[in-house]
Amino acid sequence: MKVQEFTKGILKRNPVLGLVLGLCPVLAITTKVENALGMSLAFTFVIVLSNLLISSLKKFIPRDVRIPTFIVIIASFVTIVEMLIHGYSPPLYEQLGIFLPLITVNCIVLGRAEAFASKRPVSETLLDTLGMSVGFALSIIVISFLREFFGTGKIVVFGHQIIPGLLSSPAVGMILPPGAFLVMGILLAVMKKAKVM
Repeated sequence: MKVQEFTKGILKRNPVLGLVLGLCPVLAITTKVENALGMSLAFTFVIVLSNLLISSLKKFIPRDVRIPTFIVIIASFVTIVEMLIHGYSPPLYEQLGIFLPLITVNCIVLGRAEAFASKRPVSETLLDTLGMSVGFALSIIVISFLREFFGTGKIVVFGHQIIPGLLSSPAVGMILPPGAFLVMGILLAVMKKAKVM
């Protein structure tokens, strides 16, 4: 197995901060760390299981209908994760809103299915999707941490205050949509300057 398949998705080809893909849910749900954790778990569940199934069935999927087939497979796993989150964590389900079912057509998930899983063996696909999942999770957790901390002055995860109110006057704009673009731009600039990507 190639370890590079795993590590490339974390920094070098990070789906959010390296390839700048799937920004709609990233910018919308990163107002709280708990949202980022929930989306990360849902995203990981969907991308890993759907791409493993696609890689396993690649010889049986006709080339002419591969994209619709990929969408049906991905949508099946999205439905499962959506039902699980709705059943076990209704507040998180409410917070993620429309962005949870939109994982079905997320360009990261579909892109990995088309460009990688449909052409590679299951072992390499597992490493690739795990690496992309870790990269996605790290990106949105860092973005949400910065937005929540500077926007509210504290970090609260599932009702537990992890970091108490340290800022006397938080920058409320950080939890508003422009704050998402600001944090994303700063992170991209820092990573480019540090030559991480």
